[in-house]
Amino acid sequence: MSDKMINDEALDLIFREARTYNAWADRKISRPLMQAVYDLMKWGATSANCSPARFVFVTSDEGKARLKPFLSGNNAEKTMKAPCCVIIAQDLEFYEKLPALFPHTDARSWFTGNDALIGTTAFRNATLQGAYFMIAARALGLDCGPMSGFDNAGVDKEFLVGTSWKSNFLCNIGYGTAENLFPRSPRLEFDEACRIV
Repeated sequence: MSDKMINDEALDLIFREARTYNAWADRKISRPLMQAVYDLMKWGATSANCSPARFVFVTSDEGKARLKPFLSGNNAEKTMKAPCCVIIAQDLEFYEKLPALFPHTDARSWFTGNDALIGTTAFRNATLQGAYFMIAARALGLDCGPMSGFDNAGVDKEFLVGTSWKSNFLCNIGYGTAENLFPRSPRLEFDEACRIV
């Protein structure tokens, strides 16, 4: 084991005791804390450092009202009560920033005109960055409620029009409460999910 391993308390906070929250304390999240989450998660690895994830922090009542019509089922009610709902998106023009982000070679040319590669690279890496975002949020004391039950096209038209960004998933963040918290669901054991070859 590495001497640099984080302790069990940190592992519990980020993984073992972390939950998907459906109810939230009436407690706002400051801009410096939102920025701290981003500034931590941005160090997570992406292919060729492409960093395609983009984040829209919806915190105002007006913003939530615009978001509500595109949320499925119970997602609407819990999002209206969350202090912040983050639209985690991917930028389909991420490759334009590669000359700065990956200056070792002409990585931009790998993507120019190749829509299939752009799409798969943006989606895969933005999803990774969305997971890093949740880990960073939990590490900084926030709880998370990720959601995929929403109208992507509607959210894109309402919030991302005029950009090259496309929504991937949503994540409520704040300080969760035990209200409507489901019992902890099981996970697959190593031998069910893994192979060593």
